Amino acid sequence: VHKFSHAYLQWLYEDNPDGSVVGFDAHEDGQLVAHYACIPTRVEIAGTSVRALLSLNTATRPTHQGRGLFTKLAEMTYALAHDKGFDSVHGVANANSTPGFIKKLGFQLVAPLSARVGLGPVGINFSTTKMPAFQRIWTSDALKWRCESPAGRIMTRSLPDRTQFLNSAYLKGMCSAIAELNTTPAYDHESGRRSSAGVRLFVGSVPSAWRTSSLYVDIPDVWKPAPLNLIYRSLSGRVSEIDRQSVFFSFLDFDAY
Repeated sequence: VHKFSHAYLQWLYEDNPDGSVVGFDAHEDGQLVAHYACIPTRVEIAGTSVRALLSLNTATRPTHQGRGLFTKLAEMTYALAHDKGFDSVHGVANANSTPGFIKKLGFQLVAPLSARVGLGPVGINFSTTKMPAFQRIWTSDALKWRCESPAGRIMTRSLPDRTQFLNSAYLKGMCSAIAELNTTPAYDHESGRRSSAGVRLFVGSVPSAWRTSSLYVDIPDVWKPAPLNLIYRSLSGRVSEIDRQSVFFSFLDFDAY
């Protein structure tokens, strides 16, 4: 399935159990010339569960670039989101788009996401009582929806203290992207497909207080995927910045795979 097929956009923009897409388009002479879209999520920030937006898709026709359309559509989106009661917006930006979010839209550059490869559990201590400053809240319905993405269905692997979520999307299937959640008993493991063991790619962030030993190593620079940065902007003014050492984030939480 093409990443931006009708089925994928229907799944992403309309079927999300956390809510429908929030965004704006720009048209000229009946033609779509720019698009910006966020999807609703629920996150925990500084110990409070809030409704937030995940910034996802932005595009401007080459003939209309340089006119400030991206900035205008984004600010319109955030104003509407504020009126709808959303607490904040976050996203994952590549090297090209990060400066625009930081300089033009006032986002915080929280941290570059780490990229590691290895075997077995990622190295997360789920028994700690110290909560992250930022993490996605996954309900059973939201996880089921996430695992059924038309762009790449996610398989699951149940371990005694966690569930692994795997997507064979890196290096043409030679290894799988991995995420781990302490989901018991919130997630019905039988609703996902099963995966065997193998080499895994972890892209994300683990709070310093949660890290433990693992069989994962940093990817050498020559093999690294394009650098990805976690960015954040408060819409309510409640939490202006996030502690970069206390973020729990993985590929499940954005749309890279």
